[in-house]
Amino acid sequence: MDLYVMNCELLATCSALGYLEEDTYHREPDCLESVKDLIRYLRHEDDTRDTRQQLGAGQILQNDLLPIITQHSQDKALFDACIRLMVNLTQPALLCFGKVPDDPTVRHHFLEVVSYLQAYKEAFANEKVFGVLSETLYTLLQLDWDQRQEEDNLLIERILLLVRNVLHVPADPYEEKNVDDDASVHDKLLWAIHMSGLDDLIKFLASAQSEQQWSMHVLEVISLMFRDQTPELLVSAGQARSAQEKQRDAQELEALRQKEQAEKRSRTLQRGTRHSRFGGSYVVQGLKSIGEKDVIYHRGLHNFKNYTHDEGKAVRRVPKRKLHARDSEGKRRSALNVRLFLREFCVDFLENCYNRLMMHLALKAYQELLLTVNEMDRSRDENIRQSANVIKSNIFYLMEYREIFLTLLRKFDETKQPRTFLRDLVESTHLFLRMLERFCKGRNNLVVQKKRVKRKKSKGRKNPTAAETTPEALEETWGAVAEELRALTEGAVPFDAASETPLEEQRTEAMVRVQDALLNRRGPEALGLLRAAREVWPEGDVFGSADVEPEEELQLLKQILIANLPRPPPPEPGMEEEDGELEEEEELESVRVSETEFNFLDFIKRFASPNIVRPYLLLLRSYSQNSPHTNHCITRMLHRLAVDLKMDALLFQLSVFCLFNKILGDPVATAYKELVTFAKFVLNRFFALAAINNKAFVELLFWKSVGAVREMTEGYSKPGEGCVEGSKKAKWTPEEEDELRTLYVEHRDSEGKQRTSLPSSFPVLLSPILSSIWKGTRIVLWTEEQEEELQMLFEEFRDSDDVLGNILKKVTAKRSRARLVDKLLSMGLVSDRRELHKKRRRNPNAPGKSAAMGMTEEEFLADLTGGLTEEPMDGDEEEEEDEEESEGEELARQAPAARGKKSWMAEREIDKWSLKLYFVTGMSGPLLWLQNCLNRTADDREEEGLFQPVPIVPLTEENEDAMEKKSFQRLLRKIGVRAPADEQESFWRIPAQMRPSQLRGAAEVLSPSQDALAAGGEADSHEQRAQALRALLLARKMKQPSASAEHTGQQIRHWLSEMAPYSQNPMCPGSK
Repeated sequence: MDLYVMNCELLATCSALGYLEEDTYHREPDCLESVKDLIRYLRHEDDTRDTRQQLGAGQILQNDLLPIITQHSQDKALFDACIRLMVNLTQPALLCFGKVPDDPTVRHHFLEVVSYLQAYKEAFANEKVFGVLSETLYTLLQLDWDQRQEEDNLLIERILLLVRNVLHVPADPYEEKNVDDDASVHDKLLWAIHMSGLDDLIKFLASAQSEQQWSMHVLEVISLMFRDQTPELLVSAGQARSAQEKQRDAQELEALRQKEQAEKRSRTLQRGTRHSRFGGSYVVQGLKSIGEKDVIYHRGLHNFKNYTHDEGKAVRRVPKRKLHARDSEGKRRSALNVRLFLREFCVDFLENCYNRLMMHLALKAYQELLLTVNEMDRSRDENIRQSANVIKSNIFYLMEYREIFLTLLRKFDETKQPRTFLRDLVESTHLFLRMLERFCKGRNNLVVQKKRVKRKKSKGRKNPTAAETTPEALEETWGAVAEELRALTEGAVPFDAASETPLEEQRTEAMVRVQDALLNRRGPEALGLLRAAREVWPEGDVFGSADVEPEEELQLLKQILIANLPRPPPPEPGMEEEDGELEEEEELESVRVSETEFNFLDFIKRFASPNIVRPYLLLLRSYSQNSPHTNHCITRMLHRLAVDLKMDALLFQLSVFCLFNKILGDPVATAYKELVTFAKFVLNRFFALAAINNKAFVELLFWKSVGAVREMTEGYSKPGEGCVEGSKKAKWTPEEEDELRTLYVEHRDSEGKQRTSLPSSFPVLLSPILSSIWKGTRIVLWTEEQEEELQMLFEEFRDSDDVLGNILKKVTAKRSRARLVDKLLSMGLVSDRRELHKKRRRNPNAPGKSAAMGMTEEEFLADLTGGLTEEPMDGDEEEEEDEEESEGEELARQAPAARGKKSWMAEREIDKWSLKLYFVTGMSGPLLWLQNCLNRTADDREEEGLFQPVPIVPLTEENEDAMEKKSFQRLLRKIGVRAPADEQESFWRIPAQMRPSQLRGAAEVLSPSQDALAAGGEADSHEQRAQALRALLLARKMKQPSASAEHTGQQIRHWLSEMAPYSQNPMCPGSK
């Protein structure tokens, strides 16, 4: 736009600003008013931004505004108005137009504005301009917050915005054709900022607590300053190049030279030795045209290599919403002085400003964390390596840190995220998996955290009572909702995709929700849920077939209504809220945190999905532009899937093979040896499979799930074959239906009837889901022959030393130790679990034996006061602990209602006299501490309602010593406390399965009363006390010079005086 087309009013206003004579600017008397008029003109410009273009063409900023602020900065009003006008003139063109215009005419105006902005940026590359700006900003920052006026804060913000706008202007690729190490306009601008001292003021604003309101502006300025830079170039600035860098540059030059030579050889082979005056026509045998005849090629043979059927076809236009996101501008190497200045700026910023200002970019920050920990793991210092192991254990333990890469890969969208993001994501995933694999190799079992989102329905929706489920009531309910079922309710969601509950369990819950809606006479909702569930779980026609008729659909709903579906057990009375707020109408959501054993191979299996493989292949398309490390990360992930998981068929896809063909046909394929080797491996595997599976070529057209890959490689299953979960199952025959009805009629009145029994009128459409329900209950049934075999084995081995062990070896139906014990107790073959413990056989003729108890006094004393002598447990004690642990696991698998029927004392029997000796041998303090822990945990679980494993942390030396004793650990196992699972757990934990009543029962047992000791029973009242007293007297007579022996003797004398009232034995000193 030329000056002669400028608006006359705008031209007159610009003329009233002043004029520049040599290097001196003479302002007019109406200069301030003219600047304000220009601001008003910009406010009312049209959609083409005509005023902005006219001012840019007239170079008002270069010839008038910049000289005014440099030579007349003392006029505060004029200076403020000029800064305000320049902020408006320099704002980005994208902000002026809102987006890049599609219309060619408007796009021309857009490019004109961009060209004027580039001229402004070149004019700002002046040290005098930034000197005035930095001096004004320094003066304003010197004022305290109570001295600053509103105008001062506005001027500070406008100066920062002006600097931001000028740095944001893109470079002109046609004007700036500079090579590396040459100063561009952006470099000149950065150097002017550095020479004026404005960079120091920016660092001050970033680090000062009182200037936090400018943080976002400072971040924008800093990010634009480093727009064209890379960390590697800044770090190496001013340093001599290493031999490795020189070797890498030489290798890059050699690769480029080989590529050029290969292209020359290829062109030479394509040209003939003599020129052909005629092009000629050729028939390509074996390549069919559109008809049945062979293709006729009308060009030279040297061009046939590039022949494709797509020639002549119209290029398919890609919609704008599906266009790939573009990367940011390319990087370049700035002048050396600029790189040195930016390097120093980075050092100062990281040391003084980063922790206060920097907002974390999620992926890059996580990548930096992993790189730092990986370098710590390679350190020669043992302390640093141990610290790295602690950090890695915390990272791998938390589910959020493990799942982040799976989530980002699944949600990657090439239309919204550029290739650079995908490259960083792939490289970070590779680093994380490599660190995780190395961490898991040296450990037998790795325990990690697992979170499960559980959604509970409102408690106001009660389960139907028995009166409501009578046949008469159900018929009445059906009559009320039958007419409503003609309508359709859209938008019903039968499952929760965010929940970690398996889909099979959610399928059962969906069936129960349909029944609840029918019972509450919400017919349209029930019909909508049924149809939505049919779309989610079409296999097996559990919710009806896809082409079901309306009348059949109504009949199916009626049979769901009268069915006796399994429902979760009601909550315990003690767990209900006491405030009476049981009628909540909202859906309650809770996150259940648990621990599970981690398997690296199972974790890698989660990457075997087309949604995760596609981003890798998208990045692989630009293999020639990727760095060798990026290509290695891609190949390593594909190798994990194809080789480690044997899921090579996941890559049997036509687009993948086209990419492999491009790599194999590349003239410089030798530079990508890893990719070439992997491509040949996948292709060989495919052709080997195609020799036995003639449908493999058709499978190339589709992306395949894990199930499709298994069928492709192992064989396709027919309907009814291979009871694979989720596959379609054949319908029952009429004979099988009759047999099922007969069995139901025979056994429906039996005592062992389960809630999941099928009514005779229930259709076989629901049999797959009920079979999955029965499969999940884990009911262990004993046949009559198995009970007879168990009784015979018990009679055979009842006098042996290890009754239970011998039965486990001989029994036909394999059961767990706890199951066998329960069955023997229920059959009445034994009355106490202790009768099944392994017996210890000792020599009765050995000297020093007690006639009554069959053991020496030293053994009896060591057995009772195990806390004084630390000896390793023998095999019998280990078996006993294994039995206790198996019983605890079996108890944890039982339903809460079933566990509530058993008393705690019946499950965990503890010898009260052993507890008394714990008090005697100096362990009364740890017992009281353990009792307090149990009571406090019970109170917390009753108040908060959260059941999580609680670690028992000893804080005193006495409690730590007790936790290390084998005897005290046996006591912990007796009361149900769980030992550390592996090296990641340091403390014993109170399991989440123990209810408050059980915890209080255990705490009560740990403090036996005097009455309970006196009423210990006839069997252990006299003889057991006498034996204990004789053992203690024997220990008292042992003369040991150490102080610990004297202390033990004092404890024994104290205990004897304490036990005198309870024993009338003539051998007891207290009875004389």
